[in-house]
Amino acid sequence: MSGLRVCALILLGAIGEAGAAEAPINPLVTAARQGVVGMRAPALRLTTIDGEQIDSADLYGKKAVYLKFWATWCTPCRQQMPHLENVYQHAGDDLAVIALNAGFSETLQDIKAYRTKLGIHMPIVVDDGSLAGLFNLRITPQHVVIGKDGIVKYVGNRADAQLDAVLERERKAPARLFKAKAFAAANAHLEPGDPLPDETLAIAGGGSLALRGSVGTRGTVLVFMVPWCESYLGAARPQSGKACREVREQVESLKARYPGFRWLGISSGIWTSRNDLVSYAKDNNVTLPLSLDERARLFRRFGVMTVPTVVVADAKGIIVKRLEGHDLTLEPTLAALKGK
Repeated sequence: MSGLRVCALILLGAIGEAGAAEAPINPLVTAARQGVVGMRAPALRLTTIDGEQIDSADLYGKKAVYLKFWATWCTPCRQQMPHLENVYQHAGDDLAVIALNAGFSETLQDIKAYRTKLGIHMPIVVDDGSLAGLFNLRITPQHVVIGKDGIVKYVGNRADAQLDAVLERERKAPARLFKAKAFAAANAHLEPGDPLPDETLAIAGGGSLALRGSVGTRGTVLVFMVPWCESYLGAARPQSGKACREVREQVESLKARYPGFRWLGISSGIWTSRNDLVSYAKDNNVTLPLSLDERARLFRRFGVMTVPTVVVADAKGIIVKRLEGHDLTLEPTLAALKGK
């Protein structure tokens, strides 16, 4: 996705701040709602960045719950923070407000500095990708409103009159008594020595590719990325943008020089569609096949929270190395596998 298009998409989400209810809904907002709105929310056990424990099972039935996914590098998130702080300050006894940092290309230091700079006070939880998968995070910011009956009533990305109306309606709803089933996050991540998952991924633009290679393959290289890293993320985090550009160029060069390997780019679904990947490949002359990890399932499986991340597996599909950012040891790793 081009930098201009990313900015246009994100600014579209911010239009609601001015109360423009007629602004069209971004397709990614619609995608984020699928399978989430109407579902029964599980019991969540969360730990804030200050070490405090939050058990949503203690909230359900008594309070509506407002979860907001955000990131420090997200422009509309920053624009909406005064609204979130205002909702938190006036929450009262019938609404719980929790800020869920997406944990994507973040550090705890970034988050705490951001909190101080913006003067916000609501509890902040850093997601490890589990909540993003559970609530189908596709946009930042992403609002999730859970009613007192434990049902997800709303998903969106604008801090507007519609969101305020939903919050007011749910906080005024009668209390309900029920038990929510606990959500168990899968915290085991694939590490060097583990085999790649035995599955086949759809390629943006057509076709598919199995994660485990066929006979005669020297190995497999997986590049975890987002198409807006060099543009939008790079504007907020220049080092991240630089690393993404360097890895893109490095991978294209090595892919041509090591044709015996299987190469695959895996993109997060945040602010990204399959068409965005096709456009990104065309605009940047990328020959690397790209697959969209819509619900960040593989990002979670491999424990990827920073882009770019490169995972290398041998001819048998066993992971041998994991690299974050631009790492010059990628080529020696490929050379060693080629020589086996």
